[in-house]
Amino acid sequence: MKIICSRNNLVKGVSIVSKAVPSKTTMPILECILIDASLDTIKLTANDMELGIETTIEGEVVEHGILALNAKIFSEIVRKLPDNDVVIDAESDSQALITCEKAKFNIAAQSGEDFSYLPAIEKENFFTISEFTLKEAIRQTIFSIADNDSNKMMTGELFEITDDKLRVVSLDGHRISIRKIELKDSYEPRKVIVPGKTLQEISKIIGGEAEEYVDISFTKNHIVFEFDKTVVVSRLIEGDYFKIDQMLSSDYDTKITVNKRELLDCIDRATLLIKEGDKKPIIIDIGDESMQLKIKSQIGSMDEDIFITKEGKDLLIGFNPKFLIDALRVIDDEEVELYFMNAKAPCFIKDKQQTYIYLILPVNFNAVV
Repeated sequence: MKIICSRNNLVKGVSIVSKAVPSKTTMPILECILIDASLDTIKLTANDMELGIETTIEGEVVEHGILALNAKIFSEIVRKLPDNDVVIDAESDSQALITCEKAKFNIAAQSGEDFSYLPAIEKENFFTISEFTLKEAIRQTIFSIADNDSNKMMTGELFEITDDKLRVVSLDGHRISIRKIELKDSYEPRKVIVPGKTLQEISKIIGGEAEEYVDISFTKNHIVFEFDKTVVVSRLIEGDYFKIDQMLSSDYDTKITVNKRELLDCIDRATLLIKEGDKKPIIIDIGDESMQLKIKSQIGSMDEDIFITKEGKDLLIGFNPKFLIDALRVIDDEEVELYFMNAKAPCFIKDKQQTYIYLILPVNFNAVV
């Protein structure tokens, strides 16, 4: 095998597929990036058996062939090469010569025949969404997945299609994040649970342009994202997702409208008094035209008043400040509406069209007040 391509194209391609290289594995071949030049295109692939990424880069195939190179060594070499054309030449499965200007690296290689290719998946039942919309939907929900495996469902996000609507849902037991997206066409109803790790990597890879599109298709066990000469294949999480609709309510006894930036900045200031790992709640005291936010810790105390528009009853309620910050940071509206029932019921932050809904459970604050 012999290929020639620019260092920039190679760096970009290696960076994309490296996200599917496992950090730990008992199979050395999975620590590799596959270079497939068996046809007249150059394809790079990595696969950890849960997530697989394949991308095509521009370049010249001088001699056809396939080869697997250790991802860590290969990526560090290409990143530090001069900004010029790179030649990768392999006369056997066991050695590869990487040349760029006066730099020459001779490194060990493995046979491409041993590599685990991405599963062949028919592109059926796919829908199309802009890179921008997908990236935003992930950004606005990914923070509320659980980061441990005690409940596998909570480590993924629900993608639910109904007619021309896509609903993306995440939860971690303390909060729920929901984004609703209008699609250009109608589709058959479908529900799948996509691993959070997959969505985090997708978000890093896609450019986020409004004019660029991603095709998303499903099989029984996999989800496929196709965009910009790149294919990402991920296993789905098996099982039935939580019954989210039973957790949502339109009833409220108190509703407030508040400037989002003011509220976010105030809570952010309050967290200055919380040590890392400390679980001090922020107390919100809702009155007629203002609400008082206060926090008390070993470091000190703070209170601040914010102007609001209120409907309904006064209320005293406490929250984990991080959960409020996470939700407010990803809302782009100038004003936000918060809905409450009582001090023990969840708070809902949502817009009138319910394109986003954030449910946050309150915390017991008796020891603080």
